[in-house]
Amino acid sequence: MPTNLELCLSFSRLLSYPNAQVKMAAADCYKQLKQCDPQAAMAFANFINFLEQQELPQIEELYTSAFDLQAISFPYIGYQLCGESQARTMFLMKLQEIYNQHNFSSEGELPDHLSVMLRFIGTVPDPQGNSEIISDALLPALEKIIQGIENQAHPYRQLLVSLQTYLTNLVAIELPESAPQKELSHG
Repeated sequence: MPTNLELCLSFSRLLSYPNAQVKMAAADCYKQLKQCDPQAAMAFANFINFLEQQELPQIEELYTSAFDLQAISFPYIGYQLCGESQARTMFLMKLQEIYNQHNFSSEGELPDHLSVMLRFIGTVPDPQGNSEIISDALLPALEKIIQGIENQAHPYRQLLVSLQTYLTNLVAIELPESAPQKELSHG
């Protein structure tokens, strides 16, 4: 059975700019999802089908159309929650502070990029802190990003729906309703 950390790392790789390993990474993620979250795997199946029919240049083109050409679906969590504002700056500073506490590097990307945040969750075993990041930041921002990709059949929209389903189920398991929640300040 895959761990939650492994799945977050798999999603992180898939939400980074595509490279030659994207099909292998997707197949691995799909296999993991089928074992631990069949509901999320169902949404993921459309993404797998798309990848099997495309070459890397077409995959790159669709990635760019989903995330880089429209501000409404930029994969930057702070931007989705706060826009270009002082609140986003504070969000970025808080994330960087958290990353520094765990000796985590965003590797040249802004700390609020969706793939970086997923890689952090997949690297740092801190269930309570990660559940807060997921509940207070990732899930609300994912909803906006998904809505920003209007084409319901867009493969990256399907990937995001799968991620949203997985993270929602993950938080429901790891963070019981009665547990006190501390918000990650995002304005």
